[in-house]
Amino acid sequence: MRLILIAILALWSASAMAQSVTSRDGWVVMDSDKPFDVLLSDLREAVSANQMAVVTQAGPTGAAANRGITIPNNRVVGVFNNLFAVRILNLSTPAMIEAPIRFYLTETEDGAAALSYKTPSFVFAPYVDDADPDLLAAATELDAIFLAIATAAR
Repeated sequence: MRLILIAILALWSASAMAQSVTSRDGWVVMDSDKPFDVLLSDLREAVSANQMAVVTQAGPTGAAANRGITIPNNRVVGVFNNLFAVRILNLSTPAMIEAPIRFYLTETEDGAAALSYKTPSFVFAPYVDDADPDLLAAATELDAIFLAIATAAR
C-alpha cells in the first residue's frame, strides 16, 4: 500500500510540474519551437553576446532522475554582470539581493521549450523609492538587454 501511495504521489508531482508558465504582471513569457537543450544552449550564447554572464544555474530535473522520478526539463539561469552589480550596489544596497536576474526555461508537453523571466524593472521596483534615481535607469537598461537576450535565444 505504501509503495502504491509513493507511486501515485510521484506521478502527481510530475504532472503538476508539467504545467506551462503563463504571463503575469512583470513577466515576459516566450514560447519556442526549439527543444529544451537547444534553447538552453542558445540562451547561453545570447547572454554572452549581450555582454552579460551566466552566474547561477539550478534545476531539479537531474536530481529527480537520480531519485527515479521523471519530470519535464526546467532550469533557472541567473544572469548579470559586474558593471551592473557595482552600479546597482552603489545605488541601493538592499536591491542587490535581487541579482542575478533569472531566466526560467521549461520544457513543454510537445517537446519544445519556453523561456520566461521577470523584467528587471519589475524586480527592482520595490527599491526605487528609497534609492538613487539611477536605479530605475539601470533597471530600464537591463530590461532592453534581457529582451535582446530572450529574443535572440528564442
